[in-house]
Amino acid sequence: MEQRISLVTLGVADVARAKAFYEQLGWRGQEVEETVFIQAGGLAVVLWGRDKLADDAGIADPGTNGFGGVTLAQNVRSREEVDEVIATATKAGATVTKPARETFYGGYAGYFADLDGHVWEIAWNPGFALADDGTLTVPDFSAMG
Repeated sequence: MEQRISLVTLGVADVARAKAFYEQLGWRGQEVEETVFIQAGGLAVVLWGRDKLADDAGIADPGTNGFGGVTLAQNVRSREEVDEVIATATKAGATVTKPARETFYGGYAGYFADLDGHVWEIAWNPGFALADDGTLTVPDFSAMG
């Protein structure tokens, strides 16, 4: 298996509502057959009905009762951008689960949950370089002494 991810699919209660939320964050996608495909750098984020996703995966869906053990993260270029993104998400209806603050690694980060409870971390990490297109490169930790 190659070491990459092609799609991240978020099971949502209402595709139109989820699409409107992400559009308020500045994300644009294409809707095809009640499924929204959003290009996000080298991968795509997909918004699909939660019931359809569970059925497609062959699993029972216990609903949105609690933390699912997965977060999504976006690294940004400054502390100020962390605050801007979280403020934009809040205005769009997100719930801040952890306000932005200094981190143990010398960065700055906060968390919010989207309308379906998907948790996002927005972080500025001075040790993770971002290319002009937003691509993150994991540093060589072995070279850090």
